Amino acid sequence: TPGHEQYTRNMATGASTADLAVILVDAGNGILTQTRRHATIVSLMGIKQVVLAVNKMDLVGWDAARFDAIETEFSQLATALGISHLICIPLSARDGDNVFSKSNNAPWYDGPTLMEHLETVSFVGQKTADLRLPIQWVNRPDHTFRGFAGTICGGRLTPGTAVRVVPSGHKATVKRIVTFDGDLDEAAAGDAVTVVLDREIDISRGDVLVAEEDRTISIADQVQAHVIWMDEIALVPGRPFVIRLGAATANATIMSIKHRLGVDTLSHEAVHTLALNEVGTVSLTFDRPLAFDCYADNRTMGGFILIDRFSNATVAAGMVEYPLRRATNVVWHTTEVNHEVRAALKGQKPACLWFTGLSGSGKSTLANLLDKRLVADGRHTYILDGDNVRHGLNRDLGFTETDRVENVRRISEVAKLMVDAGLIVLVCAISPYREDRNFARGLFAEGQFFEVFVDTPLAECEARDPKGLYLKARNGQIPNFTGISAPYERPEKPEVHIDGTSPVDVLVENVLKIL
Repeated sequence: TPGHEQYTRNMATGASTADLAVILVDAGNGILTQTRRHATIVSLMGIKQVVLAVNKMDLVGWDAARFDAIETEFSQLATALGISHLICIPLSARDGDNVFSKSNNAPWYDGPTLMEHLETVSFVGQKTADLRLPIQWVNRPDHTFRGFAGTICGGRLTPGTAVRVVPSGHKATVKRIVTFDGDLDEAAAGDAVTVVLDREIDISRGDVLVAEEDRTISIADQVQAHVIWMDEIALVPGRPFVIRLGAATANATIMSIKHRLGVDTLSHEAVHTLALNEVGTVSLTFDRPLAFDCYADNRTMGGFILIDRFSNATVAAGMVEYPLRRATNVVWHTTEVNHEVRAALKGQKPACLWFTGLSGSGKSTLANLLDKRLVADGRHTYILDGDNVRHGLNRDLGFTETDRVENVRRISEVAKLMVDAGLIVLVCAISPYREDRNFARGLFAEGQFFEVFVDTPLAECEARDPKGLYLKARNGQIPNFTGISAPYERPEKPEVHIDGTSPVDVLVENVLKIL
């Protein structure tokens, strides 16, 4: 039968040496968007062998024509995704038909049961010839022993092997390969070992041991990657995350979304955000150079997760496609005149005061009066007003959520440079999203950032309406207007929380006391 021929052909072409995924389909519903999404994810993970388990065949009367239609539709999808080995099995999990034993209800199917097929598959995984040992732990119980523990994810290792540490580039020779059961003469991919080197060099968690002559591993701070977004809050470029890549952990930011993969048509769609369960290709940047391989070459060294910095929730899984820029091309230049020297010259403690609140809350008025008081006191200051910045640096940005995120990111980076120059910077920006204000905070050292929440009721802001913006927003002339058609997320723990309806001179004194 066709099913048996497909099975025989798959086995003859070596499908048993590949990883395998089982995708479950409801016979009554057929191939859904979710099925296509699962197949797409399987394909991105490099899995070439798939079992399509067509379940609940009893609910469609074990209709062979229904099964054939599902098989034909999924086969076309599998071909488009590059899934080279496919077998479709009709079954009823409730009754056990074609799960462990052959079903008498499907005399037209002569292929294997699900378990027969799984028991013939040899899971050997991805084989990589290049040595890769990501360091998970520096084992130093006392001064007599120092070992570097991790699981080898590529190549082989023996005592006497000359190795190099990436990204630092330090070199050494393997002296011992230590395990719980004793020293090994050789270790290979999949072995969890502790390596002792012939000399002491600086190695930390997240570093990688490679062969000394190896130049295939990438060291970069920017990559292009596929991501699967798993959070209910949409992915917006510019927001920071923690990345876990191999054994390394770093801060990371998705700078742009190249495209979203339309799972129904497999087309590349231009988007500004990724919603829950969507798959896209993104540009990702790290705060320091990381060592990695492309996912197609080494899944352990090329697979990663993104973690929300504040909730600690895993929000995305990803696969590195290729490096965008080798970190060796751009090196941070350390200057001898640092921010402490600049601050001492000005005789002040640099700081960033971040004024946030609704439009018309009084942020700019308060900042201007405070600026005058500080200057009169001999302080060196500068105001970064959100409206003013949009006339130059951010003139290319609109007011979509994506553009608002990028607007705050740019202002934050400029403010950081000004604080580094020894200034007291007063930022006036609605900055409606809590996550973006937290990003700004994270750029500064402890004690340098003060979030000032000018808490003025919406009704009062509308009554003031100095620029006539609320009236236009109410009339539908201004879309995405904060407080009317776009949200404002109130600060949870600002350093300064002031009532925007109080006299301005009182508010100025309150902020000065904090400083």
